Amino acid sequence: MDNLTPVSALFGGLLIGTSAALFLVLNGRIAGISGILGGLIPPERGQVGWRLAFPAGMLVSTPIYLMAGGTLPPVKIGASLPVLIVAGLIVGFGTRLGAGCTSGHGVCGIGRGSPRSIVATLVFMATAVTTVFLARHVIGM
Repeated sequence: MDNLTPVSALFGGLLIGTSAALFLVLNGRIAGISGILGGLIPPERGQVGWRLAFPAGMLVSTPIYLMAGGTLPPVKIGASLPVLIVAGLIVGFGTRLGAGCTSGHGVCGIGRGSPRSIVATLVFMATAVTTVFLARHVIGM
């Protein structure tokens, strides 16, 4: 861990938790990004606006943060484009298979004490640890 930033990580976690709680309280919905985006395919009547606004807010938050004087750590991507595409497809498949992603299960589901989300998050984490181990120490990527 070269770029450990506990204060900003804590602040970011508090913002994510607060926004997920507010989304649930104010809208009665779980703030899982895969479910929100999945609801656009096919689009449901009366559901498109807020489903598009949610990821748009995520996208504009970085420029707003930078305009407010924030800085970002350098981003280094060591994998090739084909590897990234395959990885993205596998994540998408896992998200559909697990009926949610880390934001839905890990942030919102565990926060609500959902046993299904706890199991899903444990499976996500075990899969991630296994994948990194295999990729770095067995395959040598």
